[in-house]
Amino acid sequence: MPVPAPRTVEPPAALPDAGLTLLVIEDDPGGSLSGPGMAEMTGAAGKPVRIRTARNLTEAERLLTDDVQCILLDLALPPLECGGGGVPVGRVTGGRHPMDELETLRQVLRLAPHHAVLALTAEADAERAAEAVRVGAQDYLFRDELDGRVLSRAIRYAVERKRADFAQRQLTETRLLAQENARLERGLLPNPLLAGSDLRFAARYRPGRSRALLGGDFYDTVRTPDGTVHAMIGDVCGHGPDEAALGVELRIAWRALTLAGLCGDELLDTLQQVLEHERADEEIFATLCTVDMAPDGRSAALCLAGHPAPLLARPGQAPALLPQDDGGPALGLLRDARWPHREVELGDAWSLLMYTDGLIEGKVGTGSRRLGQEGMVDLVTRQIKDGLRGEELLDASVTEVRSLNGGELTDDLAVLLLERG
Repeated sequence: MPVPAPRTVEPPAALPDAGLTLLVIEDDPGGSLSGPGMAEMTGAAGKPVRIRTARNLTEAERLLTDDVQCILLDLALPPLECGGGGVPVGRVTGGRHPMDELETLRQVLRLAPHHAVLALTAEADAERAAEAVRVGAQDYLFRDELDGRVLSRAIRYAVERKRADFAQRQLTETRLLAQENARLERGLLPNPLLAGSDLRFAARYRPGRSRALLGGDFYDTVRTPDGTVHAMIGDVCGHGPDEAALGVELRIAWRALTLAGLCGDELLDTLQQVLEHERADEEIFATLCTVDMAPDGRSAALCLAGHPAPLLARPGQAPALLPQDDGGPALGLLRDARWPHREVELGDAWSLLMYTDGLIEGKVGTGSRRLGQEGMVDLVTRQIKDGLRGEELLDASVTEVRSLNGGELTDDLAVLLLERG
């Protein structure tokens, strides 16, 4: 007989004060529980143990409700077979069942994967009892030694062991998932390609979704053979896994197109085509900021596609936002869009901070006021005056933005810092 699909129930809860419910599966359920001392069987707080009885797995499935904490299975009960149309035909004749002698237990474990299971057998069959524990039962009991106190104690032990096993399995799965996520993150977040450049690079990335690996923000930096350093940061609207995947696709496409020599409108128009083909619906768009720094590092070409302008800091001058009044639309909004490039003088020594709106849209205090670009400029200016640079500057900025917000930011956040001199 095909075993029913496993029940999707929670693992055993802590033992309730209302007592225990035991499901007994054997040919004669009253036989094992009618011996001397069975009246003494109690559960938590001295409450009597509630008992349900089933003669086969079909009855057991019907009686296996969420309030059952433990199953007592007679190992002598053979697996249930099927006649025509899947109808149970009962016990197999002719001695030991040709299938695995613990097949009935395996069926119960598949039927009730989150319930504690006790195996019941004769004392002469101790080897099979021990094998039942290796297969998955929490403990075994000998029928000839069964009494109320032994059974009640065994039930409580089995339930707690099942909970402990479940907790350990969850811990192991969580640890493995964390290791896998770390490997994925190393693969999905970019490694800057700046060999041969005198620029210093730092970045911070925080997805807004709880326990998410990546958000819709993306960034990258590469140096092409002519010595030009190309930096990019972008933001896909939305916060789900589809947006995160699209952000990764756009980043990889930008790197490939940049290394292939595309630039300007040709590059952004191709990126827009990638977005249009890959986005989940037509309402999805992405903002983008690109900065192409000349080989000597003294100037750059700035392009904005609906994205906030970077912050430029130079020695002896107050940090200021680069011009942003003549940018183009976000990718995915207009088919025939154009994205003007503006030449920007950088000088000999500078710091360029590129960011997504997660850095500026956090709240300030308990009200509805947002930090905004002006607040971000003041914040970074104060930290630069305190002597912070590079990694320390990014850490301090993100930490203060989170502190002003009163906790974790709800939007994705990416910050990229390039420095020279």
